[in-house]
Amino acid sequence: MKYVIKPRAARKIYTFYGNVAKKYRHTYDKADYKRNVHDALMSIYNIEGTLLRREPKLKRWAKYHMANTDKWYFAYTFDGETVNVVDACHAQNMHD
Repeated sequence: MKYVIKPRAARKIYTFYGNVAKKYRHTYDKADYKRNVHDALMSIYNIEGTLLRREPKLKRWAKYHMANTDKWYFAYTFDGETVNVVDACHAQNMHD
């Protein structure tokens, strides 16, 4: 299976953890940032495998499939061989 992570989805992950790093600059270091970003990006490769297809919770994702980990929700399309991840949202920010 092929996975394509669109820039918007990746940017949401990098920006979220960048904001965490700014807010908690005394306790959250570069290693934490790199680990969290890596874990979030790697979890995408479980979509349509161990991360099952869900009904989208956000109105703006109505035309997409949705999958979630414990921390991240992903909007994606699936054509049988390719998963195109178009958006990502941290669980704390899941609202319309």
